Amino acid sequence: MPTATLNGLNFHYERAGEGPRLLFISGTGGDLRVQPNVFASPLARAFDLVAYDQRGLGRTDKPDVPYSMADYADDAAALLDHVGWEEALVLGVSFGGMVAQELVLRHPSRVTRLVLACTSPGGEGGASYPFHEIEDLKGEARAHHLIPISDTRRDATWAAAHAGEYAKLIELTAADPFAGEPGRAEGAHRQLEARAKHDTWDRLPDIACPVLVAGGRYDGIALPETLEKMAGRIPGAELRFFDGGHLFMLQDRAAYPAMIAFLKA
Repeated sequence: MPTATLNGLNFHYERAGEGPRLLFISGTGGDLRVQPNVFASPLARAFDLVAYDQRGLGRTDKPDVPYSMADYADDAAALLDHVGWEEALVLGVSFGGMVAQELVLRHPSRVTRLVLACTSPGGEGGASYPFHEIEDLKGEARAHHLIPISDTRRDATWAAAHAGEYAKLIELTAADPFAGEPGRAEGAHRQLEARAKHDTWDRLPDIACPVLVAGGRYDGIALPETLEKMAGRIPGAELRFFDGGHLFMLQDRAAYPAMIAFLKA
């Protein structure tokens, strides 16, 4: 598997597909070893796709030092340098959308079109759900807490009426096959520290490339009203909502085609 030394750290990344160049930036806890990953999605059939484990995650280095959102953005720009891309399409999901905002603001010439999916600007525009406040919740306890937030339709009434489906969701959400790896807890904690300080609100009007803001109608992590505010502050941004929660891309079959069409426009 390819690795790159970027900003003094060793990064794991993967590349596949043909077509326009697309950098995919993953969300909180993103790890390319967790299957199915983005390379199993329609994106890999539509683009020359690059994705990576961000600092503190997966098979990338996990120094136990403070990380900043600027660090994450500069890592992404350095990866573009490493693969020889002067510019690229960018799709950032959840935390990755926060990184993508910093990337386009700090390195505007590198991003030609941008999709910000189920994410937030922070600051006065509103923040995504404060994961740093539930860092102590693990396994099934964390799953029980997050499922009705990730998709607000999945409340207690829904869980009681769909016991089998709910049990499978608990199992999937609670699973952490790489728990206990050296540095994993520390890297995850450092990501949440940086995430809690994310704030691009005052700078969003400086984004000049075409932007699509996309989200789920039932997302309790990146709230629809927050996405509306963000889209309204980015000049010319498009806003699309889909039939789902925080995982709307997996829940609404129209989501991937819509984002692909925007990126290829």
